[in-house]
Amino acid sequence: MCRPDPIFVSIASYRDPELIPTLLDMIAQSTDPAALHVAICWQHDDDISIFLDAGMTLENKSMQGEHDIFTFIYQTVRIQVISIHYFNSRGACWARHLSEQFYQGEKWFLQIDSHCRFATGWDREAVTMARSLLDQTPRPVLSTYPPAYDPADESKRTQFISRLVFREFSAEGIPMLSSVPFKQQHPVRCGYLAGGLIFAPGSFVLDVPNDPSIFFAGEEISMAARAFTHGYDIFTPDRILMWHYYQRKEASKIWGDHTNEAKNTGSIDLAWWERDKISKKRVRSVLGLEASPTHPGAYGHGTMRTLAQFERCIGVDLSSQTVMPDVIGSLRQSYFPEGSVSEGDWLARRIHPNKRKITFTRDELAEAPAEVAWWHIGVYCPNNTLLDKQTLTREAMAANFVAQKNAWDIELNFSTPATIKPAVVRICPYSQQGWGKVVEKIW
Repeated sequence: MCRPDPIFVSIASYRDPELIPTLLDMIAQSTDPAALHVAICWQHDDDISIFLDAGMTLENKSMQGEHDIFTFIYQTVRIQVISIHYFNSRGACWARHLSEQFYQGEKWFLQIDSHCRFATGWDREAVTMARSLLDQTPRPVLSTYPPAYDPADESKRTQFISRLVFREFSAEGIPMLSSVPFKQQHPVRCGYLAGGLIFAPGSFVLDVPNDPSIFFAGEEISMAARAFTHGYDIFTPDRILMWHYYQRKEASKIWGDHTNEAKNTGSIDLAWWERDKISKKRVRSVLGLEASPTHPGAYGHGTMRTLAQFERCIGVDLSSQTVMPDVIGSLRQSYFPEGSVSEGDWLARRIHPNKRKITFTRDELAEAPAEVAWWHIGVYCPNNTLLDKQTLTREAMAANFVAQKNAWDIELNFSTPATIKPAVVRICPYSQQGWGKVVEKIW
């Protein structure tokens, strides 16, 4: 009988009570647990008793710089844990980067979060699926947002498969992702990857290591671009490999711990939003949107393909913040085969996906008449041409009121030609007395 291919599993865990259940389920549902080598960056405030209480045996303890390294054995699985107090964390990609240092040349690589459940035989299924793609590419990657589970009721696991699609540009011009349902009988090419599920050849760890200077937002698009330029091809898996616990409202998050108050008391050196600001500049440099002050080294692009080719692949022009119509249309296309978009179409058909939430405070709208019949909300370009409008009844406007903010949040979502960009948003009430005061916001 052939020995199973070894799999290196990298996990970043931030004060997560789901870590141990995730480990136990991953091993229990594995077909070949002896082939697993697990590495965890454990950002916590506990002692190692949680591992021992779960039945794991401490085999070794060592040091890596200032951090303790614990090696546990559970059944036949080796689990290496780098232990770090959560105040010393520098974000998700930094933690993933530390976990990757334990890679020892395994055939396959799996990156997950520490709040997951697994399909029976997930490891053999993933290897089989990836191997089936080797006739299309020497470097296949399986990635998507896994369906959801809830630890309070694990019988209610979502059973649909999704694929990643473009959602919008952030204020920094960084493409943000979401997912849509996916039904196919085989894995399908996709331009994007998800940080919570990456299954790839082990070489991915060496070619596309996590950039420790990226905090969180922008992780996925920057890594997708780097993976593409290193010759990796991403596919949406056609079967469920695992589930993911989303929201986790009761769990501690780094932005709840690394606050201005924690910085003022000396517990941390930078607040989370300061790291995030620095990180987004790094992401922008990876995406070619601004110059990097330092050479990215191992965290830059490969030489097998270019960033421009990646943009064509996903149908997104990063510098102009425009997309091919099918990216945001009914198809929600996330991969365009090479040569499928002509140069003429690329230049002529791209559009701006204008999506934004505009907030109007109670003070800003204080002069509105008591009995407003409806509200006009218009978006205008620099020459004052109307690009988009909404007419909201008094009831519809009230539905957009957010009591905690004492303000109205208005969602705007429309497209314009590549040469036309929104400039301002204006809101104006209409009542029996006629038009009220116009309030204007910069787009």
